[in-house]
Amino acid sequence: MSRLAWRVAYLREVRDETPSARTLVLDVPGWPGHLPGQHVDVRLTAPDGYSAQRSYSIASAADGDAADGEAAGGDTVELTVQRVPDGEVSSYLAGPYAVGDPVELRGPVGGWFVWRPADLAPVLLIAGGSGVVPLMSMIRARAAAGSRMPFRLVYSARTPEDVLYAEELKRRALSDRGLDVSYVYTRRAPDGHGRPAGRLTAVDLAEWGWPPEFEPAVFVCGPTGFVEAAADLLVDAGHDPRRIKTERFGPTGG
Repeated sequence: MSRLAWRVAYLREVRDETPSARTLVLDVPGWPGHLPGQHVDVRLTAPDGYSAQRSYSIASAADGDAADGEAAGGDTVELTVQRVPDGEVSSYLAGPYAVGDPVELRGPVGGWFVWRPADLAPVLLIAGGSGVVPLMSMIRARAAAGSRMPFRLVYSARTPEDVLYAEELKRRALSDRGLDVSYVYTRRAPDGHGRPAGRLTAVDLAEWGWPPEFEPAVFVCGPTGFVEAAADLLVDAGHDPRRIKTERFGPTGG
């Protein structure tokens, strides 16, 4: 297997998602394509030669499907970056990084935490915070492929203001047949939500997820503690551990 090469990408467009997160639409000449769920490495190099790199999940569908449903092109990649306090890379990408500026990118990386439109199983997506990013790639890829495979997303966020892709998810939940989206708010729930603020529970997964006998393909992504807790709840409920794929990130980095 050949080693992945670093490519120079250029920022084409920026979309603010929340006060601390934004989506970067990157032109990546020669991009080989990717699978929903894969990620890239991003490297920044200072004039004195110091460099820092971080991994970011790809938000766009494999064919470049953009948030507005229009194809963005085969050489376009979207990343959604959550600014991390004192983060060397995220503070730049979610801050002064401007349209036309270059950045080094390597990928796509990973081949296990991926969904393919040809897969024949209902899908359960469980997101914690910015862990929704690779799951959004899967949702977009499903729509781009015209798939009717049933998808359920259970998205845990601190508050309504912390939800990434809020308007797009609302639109897709209404227009994409077979897609159900449910929210768990851990700090503050909106008026009328019906569920008090608190962490993800077995009751939430029983109500909004798939029962184990349906043998869904399960993808869980988020902070390490969230992912481990969600996976334990799923196994305790009877889900086959072999059908649960997890992707996690630590509390530091960026």
